[in-house]
Amino acid sequence: MRAKTYLTEKLTPLLASMGLAWPAKTVIEPPKDKQFGDMAVNIALLLAKEAGKPPRDLAHDLAAGLLKGDGVVASAEVAGPGFLNIRFSQAFWQQTLWEIERAGDTFGSSTVGGKKKFQVEFVSANPTGPLHIGHGRGAAVGDSLARLLRFAGYDVHTEYYINDAGRQMRLLGLSVWLRLQELAGKSPTFPEDWYKGEYIVDIARELLSATPGLADKDEEEGVHICFEYAMNAILAGIKRDLTQFRVTHESWFSERALVATGAVEKTFERLKNSGYTYEKDGALWFRSSDFGDDKDRVLRKSDGSLTYFASDIAYHDNKYDRGFDFLVDIWGADHHGYIPRMRAALAALHKAPESFEVILIQLVNLLRGGRQIAMSTRAGQFDTLEDVVKEVGADASRFMFLSRKSDSQLDFDLELVKQRSMENPVYYVQYAHARICAVLRKAAERGITLPDDSPLSTLALLTEDIEIDLMRRLDSFRDVVESAAQNLAPHHISFYLMELAGDLHRYYASYQALGAGNETLSLARLLLLRAVGQVLRNGLDLLGVSAPESM
Repeated sequence: MRAKTYLTEKLTPLLASMGLAWPAKTVIEPPKDKQFGDMAVNIALLLAKEAGKPPRDLAHDLAAGLLKGDGVVASAEVAGPGFLNIRFSQAFWQQTLWEIERAGDTFGSSTVGGKKKFQVEFVSANPTGPLHIGHGRGAAVGDSLARLLRFAGYDVHTEYYINDAGRQMRLLGLSVWLRLQELAGKSPTFPEDWYKGEYIVDIARELLSATPGLADKDEEEGVHICFEYAMNAILAGIKRDLTQFRVTHESWFSERALVATGAVEKTFERLKNSGYTYEKDGALWFRSSDFGDDKDRVLRKSDGSLTYFASDIAYHDNKYDRGFDFLVDIWGADHHGYIPRMRAALAALHKAPESFEVILIQLVNLLRGGRQIAMSTRAGQFDTLEDVVKEVGADASRFMFLSRKSDSQLDFDLELVKQRSMENPVYYVQYAHARICAVLRKAAERGITLPDDSPLSTLALLTEDIEIDLMRRLDSFRDVVESAAQNLAPHHISFYLMELAGDLHRYYASYQALGAGNETLSLARLLLLRAVGQVLRNGLDLLGVSAPESM
């Protein structure tokens, strides 16, 4: 934000001239009530004791220093116990449009990330069935977070962890095998917890058609063939669904590969060398209770099979071995109890606790006209992500998933998001962009050419309160991006876009650009609209949502 940058650059030498250094807890932010100015600064409260002055006196000295010179600060007033309230000149806010014109698609980006190596692992659904709407929310959050982190200057790698080992996968193979037996005219006995979805029948039918003699093979061999075929078919469908949802993963990491490459044993050895494993009743245990867990956890069972926890520890250990500085996992909310356990394992491996973060994805209540739709992967009662995207589109789906904090429950009404009304959040934001494009098209049809570098004398005509408010909002975009990235919170972007769209719709309803009655004023307003359109596009792109030029 230019306003914060300006104040930091002006106050730092002022403090130095007083023998004072910039305090770490300095806060520069807009006051809750804009009547108190554009920015409020707490610096005098923090340095009063060191300066040997009452906070209000120090604030007065700083205010006097800010008012000298370039005229950027229109007023600097002391409030309360020593807060400094700053109001900038209109010319300062008008120059924001210059910044947007020059930066274009990169406006709002920053280098705050310092190229720190982040790995974001998300979706990672067991390849036992199609992605459902809950997976879709995690996909939208993960992909948007990766876009956001890159925009803020981080080096980001995205990954999907394929859980292609364990009981659920064996059950998948058995479910397909039994359906295949049924299709072949036999009468198999189905276990209680088998996968019942129609997709299992489809897979079994495809496989039986390709290999007619498969139903007569030995069950162990048949189940294995069914497992491999089903997993690959479902995984291909997952990749296709994610592509249609505009989600990409740079790598797909196999759980089975951990065992095959010796990564699990390598991690076990590290835990053993740290003194955090022991043998009991033929099983290998992790001393998680040393890190506050209510009990120790099994890593390798007495029959030699690995627990999910063992593979997960080895997988995260492998991530650090690959050189990532910070790991972000996106998990379903039902995994919240798993977080302390994983943190304990990483601490035992001497990994910094602050280098690992989990974003929890709360449930999505899928509604149709206000009525909830039941979802159950195993029972086959769910609307797949593919179905939802086909019905309402990737734009509406992604924006709705990102319209609330990820650990808050979300009601997703399929009928609401198809409406072309201002009650539909994605329509509300996209229509703001489309409105701007429509005005700019009309301007072009009338032969009005907008300059690439707006003359200040033209921008000086933008003096209405709502115009200044729009420029303030535009200037804050970079701050929103940095905050969203640092807090791993992409929903901050959707909140910002809703506010910016609201400002634009109010402005559009009250002030005309092409009918301003003054050619220069029309040009100034068109330049303002163009800047708003650019920031809307930049923000929507961070959400993976398109910015249509007509609606």
